[in-house]
Amino acid sequence: MFMTKSLDVLDTLFDRFLNHARIFKDRDVLRHDYIPSYLPHRENEIRRVGEVVAPALKRYRCSNLFIYGKPGTGKTAVTKYVLSKVEEKAKELDVPLVVSYVNCRLVGTEYRVFFYLCNSVGVKVPFTGLALGEVFDRFKSGADLKETLLIVVLDEIDALVKTKGDTLLYELTRINESLSRSKLSIIGISNDLRFKEWLDPRVLSSLSEEELVFRPYNAAELKDILAERAKIAFYDGVLSDGTLNLCAALAAAEHGDARRALDLLRVAGELAEREGAKQIVEDHVRLAEKRIEHNRIFEAVKNLPLHSKLVLCSVYLLAKANINDAITGDIYAVYCELCAETGIAPLTQRRVSTLISELDAVGLLNSRVVSLGRYGRTKKIRLGIGRSIIREVFQNDERLGSLIGYAPKCLSKAKDRRN
Repeated sequence: MFMTKSLDVLDTLFDRFLNHARIFKDRDVLRHDYIPSYLPHRENEIRRVGEVVAPALKRYRCSNLFIYGKPGTGKTAVTKYVLSKVEEKAKELDVPLVVSYVNCRLVGTEYRVFFYLCNSVGVKVPFTGLALGEVFDRFKSGADLKETLLIVVLDEIDALVKTKGDTLLYELTRINESLSRSKLSIIGISNDLRFKEWLDPRVLSSLSEEELVFRPYNAAELKDILAERAKIAFYDGVLSDGTLNLCAALAAAEHGDARRALDLLRVAGELAEREGAKQIVEDHVRLAEKRIEHNRIFEAVKNLPLHSKLVLCSVYLLAKANINDAITGDIYAVYCELCAETGIAPLTQRRVSTLISELDAVGLLNSRVVSLGRYGRTKKIRLGIGRSIIREVFQNDERLGSLIGYAPKCLSKAKDRRN
């Protein structure tokens, strides 16, 4: 009986969607991976990237290029757009050009980066199981057999280097010394403007031949971007006058992030569609903002490296014990207990201090320096997000789920220091 009622509800829902949904013509236009035929307000950046890769059309190795900018400033879209055009031109001229794009945040390890690079030159390797040096040698041999110009795009390379080091970049920047018939160039894309600080000087001198920084969009530019996409994404008359303005203003207030503006518009459209509305109005955008904010923080916490999660959990447990302004020493003591509880070797206090700064930089923690008069200064750290989100993430984590209810023994010492 209950199953029948559930099916009736779904049949009604699906029929209503199929017969009455008149919001989207093509919702995929508002996705991050959609590359439009026109990129407003990125003409200079398109030209700069084009100038760097143009020598490949005459069979020369182009310079390595490093692109910096905050998320949502068009780095990936511009790079993919220019490379798709140079591939088309190379095919016309019968130039042997191969473009290999890898998102380093998604693949997660150096081995998997080389796995995808091997695939791009027709070399088959197992997804796991070989020594890293063996996979690199196979890639090098396969690339040389191709007698090709290879452009390797390493998107979000900062995410990989910060967790695994810069060995991958070192190997790739030196690879042309051992290639006799092929040539390789690197385009690195980083969300961190300070990324170079993480690199060995030997890597830096070889890698950063040319650099390009993408500035954030302002509200007027974001509105133009949304307007271009909206023409393709929605039916005529669906958007109210203030909808685009509000999406652009909200995204411009947060680092000029075009991805956020597109997400706001898409989710607002989906909410309007679900309630059977004929227009997307500003209330839909406000509700979309709340939905996206929760989902974004949840995903950010969920995708943190293991030790960053343990540091965040340490601050959570301190806050749960009413220690809302913790010092680094308190956090490190709890962190070490959590490592012992889960059988993980702890990092040094200096490294944990760096992780705290990184979590502060992305807004998951808030830290402030407090003067203690003649006793100097200290840093006070507290959560930058709601405890409910941390609980939600950890409760779905098989390995770390039990830590949310853990009672660290060192908490009593931290409380005594405050009394």
